[in-house]
Amino acid sequence: MVNDPQAPSSITVRMYNVGFGDCFLLTFHAQKDTHVLIDYGSTAAPGSKRIKSDYMSAIAKDIAEVCKGSLDILVATHRHRDHISGFATDDSATGRVIAALNPVHVIQPWTEDPDAATDAKKATTPPADLSKADRTAHFVASLNDMHSVASTIVDRIGSQHLVAGSETLRQLSFVGENNLANLSAVKNLMAMGKKTKAHYVNAGMSLDGLIPGVKITVLGPPTLEQSEAIRKERSQDPDEFWQFRSFWASQRAAGTSANGAKQGSKWFIQHKTLPKASRSPNMRWFIAQSQKIHAGQSLDLVRDLDSVMNNTSVILLFETGDQKLLFPGDAQIENWSFALQNPEWKNLLKDVSLYKVGHHGSLNATPKSLWKMFARKGGEGTHNRLDTLCSTKSGKFGSTKSGTEVPRQLLVAELEAESEFVSTDDLKASDGIVHITTLEVGKARATSKKSSARKTATRTKKN
Repeated sequence: MVNDPQAPSSITVRMYNVGFGDCFLLTFHAQKDTHVLIDYGSTAAPGSKRIKSDYMSAIAKDIAEVCKGSLDILVATHRHRDHISGFATDDSATGRVIAALNPVHVIQPWTEDPDAATDAKKATTPPADLSKADRTAHFVASLNDMHSVASTIVDRIGSQHLVAGSETLRQLSFVGENNLANLSAVKNLMAMGKKTKAHYVNAGMSLDGLIPGVKITVLGPPTLEQSEAIRKERSQDPDEFWQFRSFWASQRAAGTSANGAKQGSKWFIQHKTLPKASRSPNMRWFIAQSQKIHAGQSLDLVRDLDSVMNNTSVILLFETGDQKLLFPGDAQIENWSFALQNPEWKNLLKDVSLYKVGHHGSLNATPKSLWKMFARKGGEGTHNRLDTLCSTKSGKFGSTKSGTEVPRQLLVAELEAESEFVSTDDLKASDGIVHITTLEVGKARATSKKSSARKTATRTKKN
């Protein structure tokens, strides 16, 4: 691959400041540049008050300008709003801007494959004798049920049916809204995939050939056949999570709820609005029960929905020459556990040169076992020191009191001490809307800089 005349000589990684969300544009520079957009979404604006309210439109325009009107690969790691809201075409034109770039390849997790979303079984928990296809359909249908559950909870907040403190209600609203259906974005992604080439991926797949001279390995998510762990979230794991104390296991009700045969993903996608709770017996049951429980239990529930969706996140490893770039979306420990059991993949991950910090710096998305194997981490002055990029916004998710704040400060301290760490949380208005990192293939690190939406950098720093 190193001797491939078409192989990249350098890579530019643009981390856009979308606030709480993800948006990364990778450019592999060769005889012909290849542009890869990984996610484009936000649920909370950047912290600086000086950044304009139309920042998402400015980002879309910058992406189009950098790509010169043509996008090679679009990756939507999973369905959460903070990763795909920018692909929507209803409230703004940002999704239409991206669609106009005519991405040649659209990559999404296997759970988004319309062919996988066949009618689900009616049983709340699928019996052991169900076929693999039926179990897959049941799981995909359950993911769609979760959107309905989230919608119901958000509606209850708006109707003041939940009595709670302002902080609990704020978190309920933030996490709940992130798990809404994002129908416009989902439809746009599906349309772009049908227009060119759609890839619905799972752990173990190879995407070699999409970028000349670059090997692309899919490390996650696993299918249910590969791992049942993605169905649930571990309540605690002191050996892997960045926390001092454990926290209560949340209710698992939503993870095993399934509507009738009419509520598979095909039915879901075709609806112009979210399905009303009253149309489903399961939702009517949920409403009756939720009226009896404390608001704190509702918060546990939406956190659980959030976690299950995160475990469908695509994990991609890009390799070219001496550079390896790891982009795990919001993958949590259940998603990671399958990859970290594979000796070959563990060996591949040792010399990662750039790591996109998982799930905005949450406590369970950068397993300690993964962090320990990164050979390029180290103190200042370390040769070819590991780059770590974190797109996040403090104070929107979790709490410091329970040790679940995002970004998790224990993890941030480790990243700052052992890598070239950059967080969008630290960017100021003067830094612009994008942080740019350049990696030279076959050479020591090049530059890292923060710039405005235009190509003219406002400042450059040597690492």
